[in-house]
Amino acid sequence: MGMTMTQKILAAHAGLDQVQAGQLILADLDLVLGNDITSPVAIKEFARLGKDSVFDRDKVTMVMDHFAPNKDIKAAEQCKMCREFCGEKEITHFYDVGEMGIEHALLPEKGLVTAGDVVIGADSHTCTYGALGAFSTGVGSTDMACGMAVGKAWFKVPSAIKVELSGSLRPYVSGKDVILHLIGRIGVDGALYRSLEFTGEGLSSLTVADRLCIANMAIEAGAKNGIFAVDQAAIDYLKAHGAGEPKVYSADPDAQYDSVVEIDLSQIEPTVAFPHLPENARTFSQIGEVKIDQVVIGSCTNGRLEDLQAAAEILKGRRCAKGVRVIVIPATQQVYLDAMEQGLLRIFIESGAVVSTPTCGPCLGGHMGILAQGERAVTTTNRNFVGRMGHPTSEVYLASPATAAASALTGRITSPWEVMEK
Repeated sequence: MGMTMTQKILAAHAGLDQVQAGQLILADLDLVLGNDITSPVAIKEFARLGKDSVFDRDKVTMVMDHFAPNKDIKAAEQCKMCREFCGEKEITHFYDVGEMGIEHALLPEKGLVTAGDVVIGADSHTCTYGALGAFSTGVGSTDMACGMAVGKAWFKVPSAIKVELSGSLRPYVSGKDVILHLIGRIGVDGALYRSLEFTGEGLSSLTVADRLCIANMAIEAGAKNGIFAVDQAAIDYLKAHGAGEPKVYSADPDAQYDSVVEIDLSQIEPTVAFPHLPENARTFSQIGEVKIDQVVIGSCTNGRLEDLQAAAEILKGRRCAKGVRVIVIPATQQVYLDAMEQGLLRIFIESGAVVSTPTCGPCLGGHMGILAQGERAVTTTNRNFVGRMGHPTSEVYLASPATAAASALTGRITSPWEVMEK
């Protein structure tokens, strides 16, 4: 029986010739990731294991990004615990204020993930790295602790849904619109514990940033992981960022899929996910007058340079609507520098936006943009459940950087097509 991309990677890391959906395996790990919220729990569990050192100091990484720079005493204590642990265990890849970025943007940028890797992270959006042909998935802090200790993890091999892409995206439409469209079609549990495997001739029209965004939100469809067929664009990205030698796995012609979803990229329109689920996806023919109070452009989903460029193109020479707070968060220090050198930060500030240091901040209702009672935000983040960004009565609308920027200009949810046609 043929295997999917994910099944081939897992088989190789389990030392097996063949695996099948539902099989329990013990697989070797190439990278174990934690952040300032999840790592302290893992560190405490690690201590209970009685291990003096991690399995490989080059294959464990911690990124201080959720509440960093520290927002309060508790956040400071959590980062301190991580800092001390990584110093004691001589962890190579520890990223703190001044070096850190939002973890799922930072790790690919640093070349810490390559095609064919198996990566676990104590953060649900670890599935991002499937954009580069890796099997990556979120786990609990206890699994992270065991992974740090022994370099292995148990997995139930997932079945898969094949997403066949064709066509090319139209102007001001991006990977965010694609994944919101897909989640709108299959629902937040439509890929439950399955691998979402993206392939097809349309893949060539998606940038690596588009793919990182799409893979990032695979979890919002319930998927165990999202993964893209590795093409030259992915290989070039890996090489440019100094990643390890890629191991490219392709699905067998007779691989078994639970279903096949076909998406013509040329038919995708700017899309917004209404509260309080990412599956509540609507295009602008279905959207009326929805006034907003805040716009956030950033996060592990859409805080890369390409995302900031898309927003800046729309905001350049224009002013954000009176009364709308617009917050731009570059995902990493490198993105911040590149945006500065390209003049994007000036465009944002002159439009009336503020620019923050890299942080997850408002995405999880942590800091740097909390919503008050009854407020509405258009945001390029990945989740919009009740209370996600602040008060339980606030509302979060998920959108692309282009749509978020267009909405910032009008003070209501607005298509970038409407703004750029004028």
